[in-house]
Amino acid sequence: MPSFQFTVNGKPCTVESHPERPLLDVLREDLRLTGTKFGCGEGQCRACTVLMDGKPTLSCLTPVRRAVGKSLTTIEGLAAHGTLHPVQQAFLDENAMQCGYCIPGMILQTVALLETNPAPTRQQTVAALDGNLCRCCGYERILSAVERAAALAKGQQPSSTARPVVVEAPHGNQ
Repeated sequence: MPSFQFTVNGKPCTVESHPERPLLDVLREDLRLTGTKFGCGEGQCRACTVLMDGKPTLSCLTPVRRAVGKSLTTIEGLAAHGTLHPVQQAFLDENAMQCGYCIPGMILQTVALLETNPAPTRQQTVAALDGNLCRCCGYERILSAVERAAALAKGQQPSSTARPVVVEAPHGNQ
């Protein structure tokens, strides 16, 4: 079995695998980085998005051989020294996740967007996230989170558009 060398979240790694095996499978099964999600396996939902040399990449469609010599970032690689990445924090602050399944791909796509366009308009954000599907339809909060992350990156204090989360006690427990 051939071996492949690349960097994942700042750490060099070597994996033995069939060259056409999806990078998603290598990340999840061999490296135990389960934050990258399998959604459709056809590149239609983008839940499997990782950054390869800073560019959003669909890991379900990318054979592991294409990762050789590259630097990969998964959702696990964004936080540093116990502090969430500003995009992760913005998604949390804006309550931009319901089931959370799509969020790793959304966050990594947002990181890439803000690297190339630190102040996107809402229309540019919609275009950048167009292929990322959210089964819970939390798009409005996701867009608010991107706007918050952009404001934080510029050193501005964003105003929250998130609605507070209300948890009600079950009936009969008062």
